[in-house]
Amino acid sequence: MGFADIPLLNQIKGRMTWLDARQQVVAQNVANADTPGYVARDIKAPTDFARALREGGGLTMVRTSAAHLPSANGPVARFKSDKTPDSETTLDGNSVVVEEQMLKMAESRMAYDAAISMYTKSMDMIRLATRKPSAG
Repeated sequence: MGFADIPLLNQIKGRMTWLDARQQVVAQNVANADTPGYVARDIKAPTDFARALREGGGLTMVRTSAAHLPSANGPVARFKSDKTPDSETTLDGNSVVVEEQMLKMAESRMAYDAAISMYTKSMDMIRLATRKPSAG
């Protein structure tokens, strides 16, 4: 059993993948804050990240050179973004409220930092458990 087979680590990686995708969607919303008719988008959180990663359809890594290593992970999850207008819409039809997008961005960043911390602590525990006992 390798590290990639540990369910907790797979869940954490799935959460980080979703948070990365959400951060990209929020950044796109901010970039289009002045685009007439643009409706803000967001990604709904799946309740089971492991299932979402398995069923995501996904994208695969592309080898652009024979010198590159092939991907061992297979498909990467793809999450669907839905139109979720913010609390107000301007006269030109734009529904992006930059302050709300910044809150979503900060929320995603804090959740990503927590996931990174949990992943790091889990790896530290595994390293500690597999370390050779010291002669004392």
